[in-house]
Amino acid sequence: MSSTATVSSELPAKVDSEALRTLLDGRWASVRADVRAQLGQRRLHPDPDWTTEQHRAYITDLARELAASGHTALGFTSEHGGEDDIGGSVNSISMLAYADLSLMVKAGVQWGLFGGAVQALGTDAHHRKYLPAIMSFELPGCFAMTETGHGSNVAAAETTATYDVAAGEFVVHSPTPSARKDYIGNAARDGRLAVVFAQLITPAGGHGVHALLVPIRDADGRPCPGVTISDCGRKAGLNGVDNGRLVFDSVRVPREALLNKYGDVAPDGTYSSPIENESARFFTMLGTLVRGRISVAGSAASATQSALTIAVRYGQRRRQFEAPGRDGEIVLLDYLSHQRKLLPALAKSYALHFAQEELVRMLHEVQSGGTRDEAAQRELEGLAAGMKAVTTWHATHAIQACREACGGAGYLVENLLPQLKADTDVFTTFEGDNTVLLQLVAKGLLTEYRDHVGDLNTLGMIKFITEQVVDTIAERTAARGLAQRFKDPAPDDAEWHHELLADREEHLLAGLARRLRRAGEPDADAFAVFNAAQDHLLSAASAHVDRWVLDGFTAGLARCDDDGVTALLTRVRALYALSVVEADRGWFLEHGRLTAGQAKAVTATVNELCAELRPYADTLVDGFGIPDAWVDAVILR
Repeated sequence: MSSTATVSSELPAKVDSEALRTLLDGRWASVRADVRAQLGQRRLHPDPDWTTEQHRAYITDLARELAASGHTALGFTSEHGGEDDIGGSVNSISMLAYADLSLMVKAGVQWGLFGGAVQALGTDAHHRKYLPAIMSFELPGCFAMTETGHGSNVAAAETTATYDVAAGEFVVHSPTPSARKDYIGNAARDGRLAVVFAQLITPAGGHGVHALLVPIRDADGRPCPGVTISDCGRKAGLNGVDNGRLVFDSVRVPREALLNKYGDVAPDGTYSSPIENESARFFTMLGTLVRGRISVAGSAASATQSALTIAVRYGQRRRQFEAPGRDGEIVLLDYLSHQRKLLPALAKSYALHFAQEELVRMLHEVQSGGTRDEAAQRELEGLAAGMKAVTTWHATHAIQACREACGGAGYLVENLLPQLKADTDVFTTFEGDNTVLLQLVAKGLLTEYRDHVGDLNTLGMIKFITEQVVDTIAERTAARGLAQRFKDPAPDDAEWHHELLADREEHLLAGLARRLRRAGEPDADAFAVFNAAQDHLLSAASAHVDRWVLDGFTAGLARCDDDGVTALLTRVRALYALSVVEADRGWFLEHGRLTAGQAKAVTATVNELCAELRPYADTLVDGFGIPDAWVDAVILR
């Protein structure tokens, strides 16, 4: 591969953007079309002069409108008035992110987190009593998991739910200031019932974190006795969402308030569960809520696509500086530096879109099945964690690049980019801190959770790694690495792109396992060994997601039946893959996977792909199918 290598085949003069949109809409095209039809003609972005209360009232009214349309019933069971379409529900939420991110979060809290918890963790009595009112928005609710003192570490939550045998009630209590439920959506203004995660205590002792339904407001909107509600106040973004704080002072709820699918308490205080091990039970309960994490990834992707649409369209009309021998100033997107700023990000957005479609398909199949497939569920949880981390970080970086690409105009609220930036900033830490999520991804790669579901502390994880994983992975990595090192690839060789990313993933994983093996040595400090390898652990997880995203792109491309779209997306896929390789050239050079000449050729090919794709930039953003009213920036009028 020389540093002057070029992409061989030619693109058609024109590519059908409608065919491209049809491919991107995928399996749930009808759901996406319905949302466009219902809301696509309206500019839903908030007025920058609104007060917080005005913005919240507006979003609540839109949520009621959504409920009246029936779209909010998609993800719920048909026997209680839903449509049994989990994948459709996630796609519907992601579509709202194009329109208004506060509306997306409001809907996600009500019908994803709150309603989803009642459906996933409750039993038939809860479903019959609450789900119809949740779907209709007659019963606004909250998902009260995060505490002031414990965000990611849910297992250490301090809120307690102590069973009083004589009264047949649970006493829900916040024993310390750090036990306060924090940042809770719907809590400050609208919520009347909360799914509260608390340490369950019976006369026999503690049983770990469980979820209970706790009323927080009466029908007139007044706080219930023993419940203190406060407002988180103005935020950097998402001010249409009424985030609040909840404190419980010995609040009594009936025994039936326990969402008891995975753990129940009899009238006499006897605890029972179909899952004996406490850690397994805890992770099973959290695993049922993976839909929210996938929805955040999809919504971050939508917001990024909106930003790229604005920036690319502006880059096609904005001109700066004259070139010798040319009349007039140069269009911004004709500059390689501008192409470099936007087109690799656009390629990554395409890759993430196809990978997200595959993830939603997995979610739909895993959670729609009649029996629980533990292996499929664990794979889903790991991929959801990784996709959420990578997609939300991409949103943060790409939206900033779009803002810069639009210059001073990109800083004006009227051009929507500042709001997109502010609204998505928190995505990197809610529904799981991204760094913690990538650690979960790496743990999943190194363990078979289904068969080793005992104590998941650091030492237990490391011991399993050293016993089960090291030798197998090391052998596979060595064999693949030797074959890869001496291959002479072509620049548009999709197999080579895959092999490069797969080899990096496996090599990093094997190296991580070897480092963690030291924890088994006599007198080793297991935590110190694990802590010292965290950078390696995060790199291995990121490499895994990069490879999986590329494979998702390839799977999506295989479904395409339009030759022009196939040819265009083949280049987009190559740009994504080689941009990943270019960003980590140091690793590939250090480990002998690329020669210096090949590394230079990667950069040269990225530049050539940017130039080749530049005439199709409008087509690529049109393919997202975002209604014009939702990207109605003043600079595009």
